[in-house]
Amino acid sequence: MSHPHYQQPGYYPPRRMNGMAIAALITAVLCAPVGIVLGVVARKQIRQTGEEGWGMATAGMIIGVVLTVLWALAFVLWVVLAVWLYREIGDMPLPR
Repeated sequence: MSHPHYQQPGYYPPRRMNGMAIAALITAVLCAPVGIVLGVVARKQIRQTGEEGWGMATAGMIIGVVLTVLWALAFVLWVVLAVWLYREIGDMPLPR
């Protein structure tokens, strides 16, 4: 009786991680708009090269957008508060 010959599965080297995707995730926290740009560039590179890092690039973009929107809202609220306070102080009677 002949035993079937089993082959060891082939070794496939892991795909390279896209460096731009890593940079997108890191810079999204440090400087959100840069993270958005790097995330877009990384995803384009990953589509062309087949590298790993699609999730990191996407996360960098999402975090960048969320933080940019939050910073913009904070800025707008700060301006509204400053204008409101300026008007309130202007309506106060002057001390004699």
